[in-house]
Amino acid sequence: MATASPPLATAFRPLAAGGGTGGGGAHAAGWVAPRRGRRGFVVRSVASDREVRGPASTEEELSAVLTSIDSSAIASNIQHHADFTPLFSPEHSSPLKAYHATAKSVFDSLIINWNATYDYYNKVNAKQAYYLSMEFLQGRALTNAIGNLELTGQYAEALKQLGHNLEDVASQEPDPALGNGGLGRLASCFLDSMATLNYPAWGYGLRYRYGLFKQIITKDGQEEVAENWLEMGNPWEIVRNDVSYPVKFYGKVVEGTDGRKHWIGGENIKAVAHDVPIPGYKTKTTNNLRLWSTTVPSQNFDLGAFNAGDHAKANEAHLNAEKICHVLYPGDESSEGKILRLKQQYTLCSASLQDIISRFESRAGDSLNWEDFPSKVAVQMNDTHPTLCIPELMRILMDIKGLSWNEAWSITERTVAYTNHTVLPEALEKWSLDIMQKLLPRHVEIIETIDEELMNNIVSKYGTADISLLKQKLKDMRILDNVDLPASVAKLFVKTKMKKGKLLVESLESIAEADEKTEPEEEENILSETTEKKGESDSEEAPDAEKEDPEYELDPFAKYDPQLPRVVRMANLCVVGGHSVNGVAEIHSEIVKQDVFNSFYEMWPTKFQNKTNGVTPRRWIRFCNPELSAIISKWIGSDDWILNTDKLAGLKKFADDEDLQSEWRTAKRNNKMKVVSLIRDKTGYVVSPDAMFDVQVKRIHEYKRQLLNILGIVYRYKKMKEMSAKDRIKSFVPRVCIFGGKAFATYVQAKRIVKFITDVAATVNYDPDIGDLLKVVFVPDYNVSVAEKLIPASELSQHISTAGMEASGTSNMKFAMNGCILIGTLDGANVEIREEVGEENFFLFGAHAPEIAGLRQERAEGKFVPDPRFEEVKEYVRSGVFGTSNYDELMGSLEGNEGYGRADYFLVGKDFPSYIECQEKVDEAYRDQKLWTRMSILNTAGSPKFSSDRTIHEYAKDIWDISPVIMP
Repeated sequence: MATASPPLATAFRPLAAGGGTGGGGAHAAGWVAPRRGRRGFVVRSVASDREVRGPASTEEELSAVLTSIDSSAIASNIQHHADFTPLFSPEHSSPLKAYHATAKSVFDSLIINWNATYDYYNKVNAKQAYYLSMEFLQGRALTNAIGNLELTGQYAEALKQLGHNLEDVASQEPDPALGNGGLGRLASCFLDSMATLNYPAWGYGLRYRYGLFKQIITKDGQEEVAENWLEMGNPWEIVRNDVSYPVKFYGKVVEGTDGRKHWIGGENIKAVAHDVPIPGYKTKTTNNLRLWSTTVPSQNFDLGAFNAGDHAKANEAHLNAEKICHVLYPGDESSEGKILRLKQQYTLCSASLQDIISRFESRAGDSLNWEDFPSKVAVQMNDTHPTLCIPELMRILMDIKGLSWNEAWSITERTVAYTNHTVLPEALEKWSLDIMQKLLPRHVEIIETIDEELMNNIVSKYGTADISLLKQKLKDMRILDNVDLPASVAKLFVKTKMKKGKLLVESLESIAEADEKTEPEEEENILSETTEKKGESDSEEAPDAEKEDPEYELDPFAKYDPQLPRVVRMANLCVVGGHSVNGVAEIHSEIVKQDVFNSFYEMWPTKFQNKTNGVTPRRWIRFCNPELSAIISKWIGSDDWILNTDKLAGLKKFADDEDLQSEWRTAKRNNKMKVVSLIRDKTGYVVSPDAMFDVQVKRIHEYKRQLLNILGIVYRYKKMKEMSAKDRIKSFVPRVCIFGGKAFATYVQAKRIVKFITDVAATVNYDPDIGDLLKVVFVPDYNVSVAEKLIPASELSQHISTAGMEASGTSNMKFAMNGCILIGTLDGANVEIREEVGEENFFLFGAHAPEIAGLRQERAEGKFVPDPRFEEVKEYVRSGVFGTSNYDELMGSLEGNEGYGRADYFLVGKDFPSYIECQEKVDEAYRDQKLWTRMSILNTAGSPKFSSDRTIHEYAKDIWDISPVIMP
């Protein structure tokens, strides 16, 4: 097993100025060999302007910290990397080559702080948090890193000296394909805040070679191809070949002579660490994101098979290992896909926990005490994907470290915490018990024991007086679903009956009382006897029924139903195995407590809490919207708001100031001009910057209701076509309606929605009657870099999910922070955003969360009467105006009262009239640009709460129990 290693290998420790280094590889931060008359280059490490604690750093590091730099020195360093860190032929000079050289130059300036942070954490041995997530949607690193280092101006000038433009060079960086949507973007915002706030914390994830997919839009809709983000290398990572851990699958469990369980045989792979620095803003703290790749040793290559011509067999072990990290969320409709996903999740958990434990042991040294583990380690599971942390930590502590069950369980429960991100039943993961039993046999044993102990706790709490209540609680809370109850619990569900089959009594109380006198073997015999006697004839009559001994029958509730799958409910395991469960918005956390996990909440109310999501104001205003940032700093009087967003509230008193409004509108228009170019480059469509930019960008899903948006656009288009040109201009504000987002490759209905949007665009955008009055754009391959352009330019943003179905959302926060006005339902964080920015500065429509169940029931009973305008728009879609595609399946999902894929489950028809009426109010407000600008300013002024800095402070205090560690 590998020992924990610092983010930069010992061979690359920082050198004193004047030392030497070789031509290639990683360089000591701050020095390059003088050549061609160029000066040596010493890069400063940004010193914290906050309280400094701890011992002085080494003389060499202080030299780097205190030495200022200028753009000429940076230009020299960039040129050095272009010449001596070669990735390209020397005769080639291109923006891509300039990007890689610039990235390596910036990387130099991160290394000292990266090492110093790691070393200081080791020295003070403070409690550290570890954030495990299947996704980290980082976005481009270059502009974020130089921004956090406060070197943007210097790098822009240096590149100018070398004949390049910073924006052009930065655009060469591909977005890391390590995530898809809000889950990964949130995780990345959290990493930024952890470093900025000086919290000792690391992230752990997987290094996906091909990402989710790159989205291409054709005449047939969405097509998927593999991401290519690693084809030219990743200058922001260091592979740690000395940090690797074994990960096992399959095999069997045996008990050794030492009494411990041993998991042996099976398939063995190796997880290798790749480290990415996470610099904080205006601080020396540089934390780590550790990503795992998977492989096997070279000796696993079957040279004999290869030379015999069986090339596939020769490479089979390598392929099986490496494909674990090929794709994010591989299709899981096949058993192979399910196995691969489960392998991914276990690899993340096993490698990360082995690494965490190794670091704990190394820091503890001779004073190792496992009871101290929860006081030094906090593990946060971002959604249910890392659930296997719970049985894996138990396995390591018991089978490898020799702790007892009770000791291991106490440590695990105090270490692990769970963030729930969804109320959708299909997103609360349920894994096939059969697949897990085959792939992870030891973990299933541990889960079975956890499940049995949970059921015993449930019985102790609720007793057996109300058998219906007990059944319901066991049904709600069990980890293993559709699995035989263990004997200790099943005995409570034995019915007594006469031989002729007449049921007399469920007599649970008498059985429970008799249990005190019953040995375990007798329990098994009773259950066994029940099964044996079940086959006996019920037609035999006893001469004296009252004197006959009863026979026993096990309630079907206690038995496995072969018609249904046996599954492991991962969310239930998370709740049971962790000390904290949090939702991500106030309304979501209430739904979690009152609905999704209500039975657990009744049993452990103190476990549950809310942590409303947030986004980093560095990336999502300061760096992506520099013109607006400068305006904010000017009117507030400083840029302190970047670290303390509460200061944004200072804009409120200037909301009606004509000078601020003029500057605000100018910044918005300049950002819109950038999006005009983006749309032309990516789609070929030409749009007007004078139109309102109306944006909905997020993962394509029925509950997010892109379908409601596009049907509203279709209705708008139809009404325009029915009017004269003069009436159109009078009745409608010009709009550019922008969509973006990916539909999962196997999500057929979501892909139909993408196709429909693009079909509508192809018709509307070329209609000469409409011109610039209405344009529809689907931006392909939506990612962080696209968002960084779209969000600052947006004027209206749509967050229109069915109420009660969106956990929080984070894009709504980014839009509001950038002065975009939201139209939405009372769902997720919309509720809190509306409270903060003011009801009059938010366009609200639609049914409320408490009404949804009743509305669905009303639909099922055939009582729903659709609005005539909704029927009108569906008929218009079916008329063929948008081409020859068949939209019957799409429109059919909005019709009928019951059935799979029918009955308008997401209430598009119910909310449609309210939605289009609300859009009329949007038009009315936009015509008054002074009013609209005031609303925009107040959205920014009302967004302080939605900084991820606030969220991370709350996690640190309420869940992780960690404190800032200020670097010396």
